[in-house]
Amino acid sequence: MHMHQCSKVWPAVVHPTKCCVNHTCSNNIVPHIHPSHTTTVNHVHFQHNHYFPHSQSQVTEVTHQHFAAPPAQVPPRPGFFGPGPGFFGR
Repeated sequence: MHMHQCSKVWPAVVHPTKCCVNHTCSNNIVPHIHPSHTTTVNHVHFQHNHYFPHSQSQVTEVTHQHFAAPPAQVPPRPGFFGPGPGFFGR
């Protein structure tokens, strides 16, 4: 006589979250390739079911640049016609 045993469901194994980062720039798009590899290990009398929940976040980084032009390159103000009385040039 052949006996069949019932399958036993083991507690789930929760692995650490795999984090991915996507960087974008308003001037350039830089692709980042992150290779991954999945290994499936099968054992007699064990069934491993893997689940991959995914979350996503977004970060916006803003940069600024300020430049001070040399005095000779400062554009004239509208309605300004030059130095007034008392101006001594070089």
